[in-house]
Amino acid sequence: MYSPSAVTKQSEIRAAIDEVERNLAPDVVRIRYDIGEDWSGQWAIFFRIVLTDEAARRRLREVATNVVWGLARQLDFPAMGVFPYHNFRSVSEQEALQEPAWA
Repeated sequence: MYSPSAVTKQSEIRAAIDEVERNLAPDVVRIRYDIGEDWSGQWAIFFRIVLTDEAARRRLREVATNVVWGLARQLDFPAMGVFPYHNFRSVSEQEALQEPAWA
């Protein structure tokens, strides 16, 4: 079975995420991810991004754009064989939902 090269590049992905988190702090609280197949069966990387309530409420478009572009500058998704998906949530949303994958 085919696995994308992203599977073997976990440390590179983590380093890129760490840099984006640092560059966009304090607006970006944390970024988590999983690699798997999307709805069409294609390989994808699913990012879960938690933002401060302030960033989510007042500057969502700006901060989300900066996250998406920051990750794209750091990671060559086509070369890694994955399509990126970005999901955003505020700290208060996560506190209400308490989903472990977002912690």
